[in-house]
Amino acid sequence: MTESFSNQYLIVTLFIIVGIALPVVALTVGRFLRPSRPYDAKLTTYESGNDPVGESHVRFNVRYYLYALMFVIFDVETVFIYPWAVAYKSLGLFAFVEMIIFIGLLAVGLIYAWRKKVLTWTSL
Repeated sequence: MTESFSNQYLIVTLFIIVGIALPVVALTVGRFLRPSRPYDAKLTTYESGNDPVGESHVRFNVRYYLYALMFVIFDVETVFIYPWAVAYKSLGLFAFVEMIIFIGLLAVGLIYAWRKKVLTWTSL
């Protein structure tokens, strides 16, 4: 019995070592094989073929991040709803009530964001 546990740990350890070693070896071999000829034109920042102008740090409106966060929330919602919809018949009434509560909480969050005018796109 002890032998099977040690064998399982050996397999997991081997996968961890291979998982770490493979990218390290690939990146190291690539570093030695690729040509390295740096000069000023290569070292400048690339902005769609134009010369860089101004500062590199630009302040973005926080609403970009809010829209991205809302997208992630509703994207994750679909990840939870899709398997539920596929197995709907075998889950029963309890799972249906749970999904209604889940969708209701997301709807409350959406209504809250809408009332706080998070979803309006106006300048500050």
